[in-house]
Amino acid sequence: MSHAPDNRPKAAAPTRTLAVVDGVLTLTFAGSWRMDQVLPGLEPVVQALTAMPRPKTLAFASAGVTGWDSLFLTQCRAILALARVHGVTADLTGLPDGVASLIALAEKVPERQGAARTSVRPPFLHRMADLGIEAVQAVHNLLEFLGDVTLAALALVRGKAVFQRSQLTALIHQASIEALLIVSLISFLVGLILAFVGAIQLSQFGAQIYVSTIVGIAMVRVMGAIMTGIIMAGRTGAAYAAELGTMQVNEEIDALKTFGFSPTQFLVLPRLIALVLMMPLLCIYADLMGIMGGFVVGVFMLNINPIQYLTHTWQSVPLANFWIGLVHSTVFGVLVAMAGCYRGMRCSRSALGVGQATTSAVVTSILAIVIATAILTVACNIIGV
Repeated sequence: MSHAPDNRPKAAAPTRTLAVVDGVLTLTFAGSWRMDQVLPGLEPVVQALTAMPRPKTLAFASAGVTGWDSLFLTQCRAILALARVHGVTADLTGLPDGVASLIALAEKVPERQGAARTSVRPPFLHRMADLGIEAVQAVHNLLEFLGDVTLAALALVRGKAVFQRSQLTALIHQASIEALLIVSLISFLVGLILAFVGAIQLSQFGAQIYVSTIVGIAMVRVMGAIMTGIIMAGRTGAAYAAELGTMQVNEEIDALKTFGFSPTQFLVLPRLIALVLMMPLLCIYADLMGIMGGFVVGVFMLNINPIQYLTHTWQSVPLANFWIGLVHSTVFGVLVAMAGCYRGMRCSRSALGVGQATTSAVVTSILAIVIATAILTVACNIIGV
């Protein structure tokens, strides 16, 4: 396929000549000064400004300029900056009217202080002081939140707490029935893994029946509560943080304060009640599912009689372990609800803040669960249960 020749005239290349007469350095521009052209460098201008004797005035001549854009304006400003550095007075009358007016406007509007970003690293002590202030502020915010929750709980005991009962019902449904599937799957697999790992060791001594003891005690005493707590931290605690964070962004919490409602009573208290009530029930359900996982391994892999497996589990798991697991689950419910609501109430007013609050809620909940497990384990050891 043939193409018709381009008969459009090509723009003249940009040129710049220098002449010094009676202390006046005159720059004569000609041609097209646009971005699609290769512009001459500034080295000749620098040499002319620094030559001895130095010129006293810088003048421009642009009658031969056939076209210009912002690139021409940029070079003119660079030349004027060089003239200012070397103490040479500039005369802009020879420039095109548009260029002269734009340069004059740029010179009249100074750069706003602090507009340019700086990468100055603050001193070490300054950074440590900032961290200390942030830590003190975080502790203050946490204590303030705990105080508000305590006052809301006292109002609930006196029957003066204000919140929607229908919202509490929906939150209970969210923290119970909707969580059964994931709790079932995780707890069953944990029990199965515990039984499989225990079977590998016990089969060497012909004591496969004690797989039921390992799974039963581990699930009922602590593992059922821990796995349920972690599941609810990633599911319900994160949901609490996202919901309250979104309400913070939409200024719905401010609206509650304006109408005289306590956000802690209206938003935090129902979520805390729902999770504290449902966590022990979910823990019992997780214990049963974990025992079922061990039952599958014991019956179908170790060929243990089903009745014998269940009977041995019932006889080898003390009732005290059941109550210890319920205490763990109740504490975990409080921690997950408090962490999710605290991060949501302290969310910054942006979409990024909602994401950060959700992530922080999950991390805080899991960390609190691990610390609480260590404390409760030590306490049980001291008590002797």
